[in-house]
Amino acid sequence: MTVTSAPAAYELRSYDKLFIGGKWVEPSSDEVIEVVSPIDGAVVATVPEARQADVDKAVAAAREAFDHGPWPRMSPAERAKYLARIGEEVVKRIPEMAAAFTREIGAPAAVSQAFHDNARKMWGDSSTLHERFVFEEDRTWEGGEGRLVREPVGVAAIIIPWNGPVATASLKLGPALAAGCTVVFKPAPEGPVSVMMLAEAIEAAGLPEGVVSVLPAGREVGQYLVEHRDVDKVSFTGSTAAGRKIMAAVADRIGRVSLELGGKSAAIITDDVPLENVLPTLVFAGVANSGQVCAALTRILVPRSRQDEVTEALAEAYRGLVVGDPREEGTTIGPLAAKRQQERVLEYIRIGKEEGARLVIGGGVPEGLEDGCYVEPTIFADVTPDMRIAQEEIFGPVVVVMPYDDIEEAIEIANSTEYGLSGAVYAADNQTAEQIARRIRTGQIGVNTWDMCVTQPFGGYKQSGLGREGNVEGLGAFLETKLIMR
Repeated sequence: MTVTSAPAAYELRSYDKLFIGGKWVEPSSDEVIEVVSPIDGAVVATVPEARQADVDKAVAAAREAFDHGPWPRMSPAERAKYLARIGEEVVKRIPEMAAAFTREIGAPAAVSQAFHDNARKMWGDSSTLHERFVFEEDRTWEGGEGRLVREPVGVAAIIIPWNGPVATASLKLGPALAAGCTVVFKPAPEGPVSVMMLAEAIEAAGLPEGVVSVLPAGREVGQYLVEHRDVDKVSFTGSTAAGRKIMAAVADRIGRVSLELGGKSAAIITDDVPLENVLPTLVFAGVANSGQVCAALTRILVPRSRQDEVTEALAEAYRGLVVGDPREEGTTIGPLAAKRQQERVLEYIRIGKEEGARLVIGGGVPEGLEDGCYVEPTIFADVTPDMRIAQEEIFGPVVVVMPYDDIEEAIEIANSTEYGLSGAVYAADNQTAEQIARRIRTGQIGVNTWDMCVTQPFGGYKQSGLGREGNVEGLGAFLETKLIMR
């Protein structure tokens, strides 16, 4: 493992206005969010912190735009032209967005570029949804006929975390707007700058008044938005614990809700697959973006006879990772997003040791990087399914290697957590790998590979969430179905 030095500082832009109803307006208070870089603990920008009065203003604008404005009454093809323009404006801003994301969250340049390239793909996909989705169709039945129409659900509240703000925002905003919804969007306070740049792209696309608002704020304001009586739909990405609270908040009014939550995804390695076929995708599937990816492969299931072989190969690959300042060329692992996140991950490492797991590599703060929020890429071996580090989402660069005795036990272990978001199966034969993959209860799973496919349905089983995002399935989450009988 190599540690890099720090290059010259990147200057983020600060903001003094909120984007409400498509316009930059004065916030209701003087409260600001100080963006603290996890690279070195420095305050690198400020943005206004939205308060309840700002939420009320944004929801009222969205309500008016939905009930009386042109947006939901346009044809899907007309709305698609605006989405294509947003995508064009996003592309223009990707270099600045990526640099901002690196400074405010700590993602290395290559990771940040990949996240924002995904945003480009998402806007491109959303702008063509109308070509693949049937919004209206005739239906006939015994004794009658009618027209089935799919209409926008209404005012949508979208709430996202900090680990990939522009990409996650694009995954939700595109389908919501394609459906004809109006949107009040709340990014997390840890990574608001790149999202404010996204607001600039939306402004430049010229959407009608009231259609989109962007309100950086913390949990209290997010809860107020979720509970707002004029919000028809909530789409949330974040922890499973927060998802439970949102479900409870909207239950009183039977509000519509989509949840993309946590993960503890497993990679099953069979006894016949060469490791050179596994390592190229497995290494970064666990620790890319410092492991702050909901779909990360953090449980590595291996035949007991191969545990030492796989563990040492993985450890050797981790030794080659470059940990350090994410602005430095060649850095592969940057800091965690915040000091509290670093403390959380280090506590899980302590728990793993206490539970009796074998620490193979990592486990601490890299020497020379104590001022930031860094944690060494970490591997535990001899991990059993009952351990907390095998069951709970750590959200850091920590993977656990778990031995199994036969493939039936491997499948049982893979399905033994409360999560079901992603996964992978590595086997010498693709057909065998797919047969195993079909038995894993998870929303996406790779066969001899791993990826997060952002333009296809993404979401989870069990406590990894409700509903799907991406493609026509993601569009359907923002629609209601009506039957008009003739």
